[in-house]
Amino acid sequence: MLEPSSAEFDAAARVVLGRFPLVFRRELEGVVLRIAEFASDEQLASLGIEDPYELTGLYEGVPLTERSQWDSDGLPPIITLFRQPLLAEMEETGVTFAALIRHVVIHEAGHHFGLSDEDMHAIEASGDD
Repeated sequence: MLEPSSAEFDAAARVVLGRFPLVFRRELEGVVLRIAEFASDEQLASLGIEDPYELTGLYEGVPLTERSQWDSDGLPPIITLFRQPLLAEMEETGVTFAALIRHVVIHEAGHHFGLSDEDMHAIEASGDD
């Protein structure tokens, strides 16, 4: 079976984001979605991670709950999915492509909203995938 391409990762992630309730989708409109093979050395170092296979997704930005009216509109927030670590996790765990992408996208989008891990688990559990 062929591994999903970067374009397939992007499409699957956008499907997940498109299923968020409208109020959340509106708040995600300015968030950039990226697919990369691996996290950069700088991204790994900022999180204290040595093994690039340990990071499957990353939110970079200021969560909505931490923004103020005085924050300038600098760089947009970014959600990045790391293709190779996700492929490895799919192979190791047997989790389906759709389920894994859904899990990581919900988790990273949750960081944008300043949600706790418990909040993210509840949102994820409410889906029907």
